[in-house]
Amino acid sequence: MPSYNSLMENPLIKLHTLGQRIWLDNLSRTLLKDGVLQKLVTESGLAGVTSNPTIFFKAISESPYYRDELAAVKRNTTLSAEQRYERLAIQDIQNACDLFHPVYVRTDGEDGYVSLEVSPSLAYDAQATVAAGLRLKAEVNRANLLIKVPATKPGLIAIERLIGQGCSVNVTLMFSLDHVRDVSQAYMRGMEQWLGHSGADPRPVKSVASVFLSRVDTMVDKKLEAIGGDALPLRGQAGVALAKLAYQEYKNVFGGPLFTPLAAKGVRRQYLLWASTGAKNPAYSDVMYVEPLIGRETINTLPDATLNAFRDHGHAALTIENDLDRAREVFAELGRHGILMGHVGDELQTEGLKLFQQSFDQLIALMS
Repeated sequence: MPSYNSLMENPLIKLHTLGQRIWLDNLSRTLLKDGVLQKLVTESGLAGVTSNPTIFFKAISESPYYRDELAAVKRNTTLSAEQRYERLAIQDIQNACDLFHPVYVRTDGEDGYVSLEVSPSLAYDAQATVAAGLRLKAEVNRANLLIKVPATKPGLIAIERLIGQGCSVNVTLMFSLDHVRDVSQAYMRGMEQWLGHSGADPRPVKSVASVFLSRVDTMVDKKLEAIGGDALPLRGQAGVALAKLAYQEYKNVFGGPLFTPLAAKGVRRQYLLWASTGAKNPAYSDVMYVEPLIGRETINTLPDATLNAFRDHGHAALTIENDLDRAREVFAELGRHGILMGHVGDELQTEGLKLFQQSFDQLIALMS
């Protein structure tokens, strides 16, 4: 067991003391069976994990721990390819939920969550998303499960209905302030519906709203490079600016009068989660989506490399509300160059769904 002093020297633990939770943007049987996840919980205060089709394709195709069961489910001709995938994935999700359950209990349901995504092919079908979300919730059967639903227009309807039926949700593929605003409203409407059920307890219902960052800079940087000239100094600034402004939206909504009646009834705030936090441009800092975005009541979900980088040389301090004027200036300057961040967000959401669908299609082919 690591000593108290050695724990407190870990920057990831310092984040925890500042009110930010760290999740791992990865899940596999290797991480579970080799004790890697448990060690991260014990030594680095890891508070949850996320999964998606890309993560599961990589895990199932590369880890030896799936080999025998993958062969077995392929021999089962009564299962569809998607059912074969779910049989493998749900087992991992259940085991991860069990690993994090002590964290969930110790924090009264604030931490210790594991996320499982509905099929990306359902992203524009609200009714099918709700049905899939409720089915997966029942099959996993763990209190600390979050069902991942994209923030498309039909997805917003599904989020509201799932929350309204007591299903905890991780809203994914958010890329703009409009997405942040729309998702918070869907969450509150859903909680009002849930509270409308006789005797409904709000505390078991949890939701987080995942704002993707590095993909924003990747797209915006390309647009800036096409413009050239005085637009170039804006490269690498849009993602952090988006997160800082999103946090102000969060404070306005969940610290404001619209949420006050729900808070009085015990409804949890819908925390913002920073996603896509691995710097894709090697010229940028490997902790550029961590160090400037540390704030209370936030979550940062880190890929393995980013987690290791921050643990090695990251600096932990409350920074999320620093340089807010500069964040607003970045958005204004981008607008003057014809780059409208709302449009960028919609483009990125469409692109993100296509990428997840490609990974899902690869998964299904792997199961065939």
